[in-house]
Amino acid sequence: MTPRRTRPRDGGRGDRPTIRRFARGAPPSLAGVPRDRYERALRFLSPTLSVETVAAASVVAALAAALGVVVVGLAVAPGLGTALVPAAVAMGFLVAVAACRLPPWAARVRRTAALGAAPDLVSRAVLRMRLTPTPETAAAFAARTGRGPLADSLRRHVERAAGTPASGLGSFGERWREAYPALRRAALLVEAAGAAPAGERERTLDRAARAVLDGTRERMTEATADLSGPVSVIYAFGVFLPLALVAVLPAGRAAGVRVTLPLVVALYDALLPALLLAAAVGVLARRPVTFPAPTISRTHPDVPDRRRGATVALGAGIAAGGAAGAFVVLTLPGWTLPLAVAGVGVGAALLAWYRPVVAVRRRVRAIEDGLADALYLVGRRVEEGRSVERSVELAADEVTGEMGAVLEAAAARQRRLRVGVGEAFLGEHGALAAVPSPRVRSTADLLAIAAREGRPAGAAVVAMADHVEELLSVERRSRRDLKRVTTTLSNTAAAFGPLVAGVTVALADAIGGRSLAGDSVPLPTGGLGLAVGAYVLLLAALLTALAAGLDRGFDRAVVGYRVGAALPAATAVYLVAFAGARLLA
Repeated sequence: MTPRRTRPRDGGRGDRPTIRRFARGAPPSLAGVPRDRYERALRFLSPTLSVETVAAASVVAALAAALGVVVVGLAVAPGLGTALVPAAVAMGFLVAVAACRLPPWAARVRRTAALGAAPDLVSRAVLRMRLTPTPETAAAFAARTGRGPLADSLRRHVERAAGTPASGLGSFGERWREAYPALRRAALLVEAAGAAPAGERERTLDRAARAVLDGTRERMTEATADLSGPVSVIYAFGVFLPLALVAVLPAGRAAGVRVTLPLVVALYDALLPALLLAAAVGVLARRPVTFPAPTISRTHPDVPDRRRGATVALGAGIAAGGAAGAFVVLTLPGWTLPLAVAGVGVGAALLAWYRPVVAVRRRVRAIEDGLADALYLVGRRVEEGRSVERSVELAADEVTGEMGAVLEAAAARQRRLRVGVGEAFLGEHGALAAVPSPRVRSTADLLAIAAREGRPAGAAVVAMADHVEELLSVERRSRRDLKRVTTTLSNTAAAFGPLVAGVTVALADAIGGRSLAGDSVPLPTGGLGLAVGAYVLLLAALLTALAAGLDRGFDRAVVGYRVGAALPAATAVYLVAFAGARLLA
């Protein structure tokens, strides 16, 4: 009897032979990545993601893009016919390449964001070692009190090392050796500190903390230098050159160059934004470290739920867009209405949607900024012989700002309920219940451990203050180094770009009306203004998102809030610049 042939199993995805043949080589080869590294990138993103899935998705995306080119081309210029075939094939190929390159890029960005948590993770392990010099305990504590891929990776290594002489720190460091050598060195030093004599242990732990901080400083310094070139290219070919060309379009038509409005729309509202998006993605991928922001969900007590938040955002968008539309109808040409409504309305909706999340983030940041002073005051009093509980009460009277409010709430909870430090800070209704900061919460956890140790833990608490201050110093310096790049991007998105665009559209209108003769027909100001205005809004969103991504990592709340602020500003500057330049032209 002939054995029954079975189809190869691939997890239920990409079973068609054509897709399987395509998946054998196309995604890795189109991405320029060896297959083993490609598969590692997929596993890092998701355990269920396979090469076959990427191959199938890239084929579907390529076909959809090619079909879109044909449909849009026939709608804009019905006479093109078969001339659209090469453009459709080219677009399909480009989309397929982009789809195949997306997973390695996404894995790199996610790995970069994960490595931003390295200083905090090593710091938690170092601080735990100062209280209990056991590498296994320190590794488990650092993994338990962290979030994100880096903490998850350490947690898996700790679990695999359970029941063995190893702590998991050594294998964890080897796992991240290629991506972040300084992290491996720090992890090995923390592990070595467990076997070091008491006098040598403190120096070893200090070296571990310095290793990861120095590595972060070096990577950020190199990144800042490497970013200047790509960002300059974005300015030149994405902002100034395209906007300057707007003013010379009438001269080109007068010289016989066929420049149509559909061509302007395709160039400024499709091709240029796509190229800018690709350039921004490339720049973000070059950033080696992003310090992760705390995760704040819609279940946070200070953040409205999705239904209420969506209602408020929609109402704010409609109200702001309607007011802007009414204003421009009375003062500006009719073609400015869609731009005013879209730019101001969408911006206001984004601001209303993300404002509560950003407000919580600011409070968390203010608490973290006061953490070092609070720890120092608590640690000094513990060294003097006072309990941690009493030291927290005394520090609450001396620390100001948001951190002072947290200490005061914890002290009040201790007095009323007669609970310990851990429950006062981290209990169900504790002082940190609504503060989603791993750094602050892990520090409170360490304070609870120090409360059990008594007076000998005072020096360790003071050392916590020093470590926290060093971490904050590294973050501040890194963001200060990037500020020159991000500030210029933000200003160009919200002011300089729209200003140049508004003036050039007004000049194009004036030049077109004066210089064209015979049967030449100037580009309609309304169509040109709308096309360039749409590009201004897209440019504002892309450059602002790029600046936010470089500064904070691609965090949706930060990006959405800053884009929401940039869109109304860019709209207003563009329209005012057009109106003013038209009066002077």
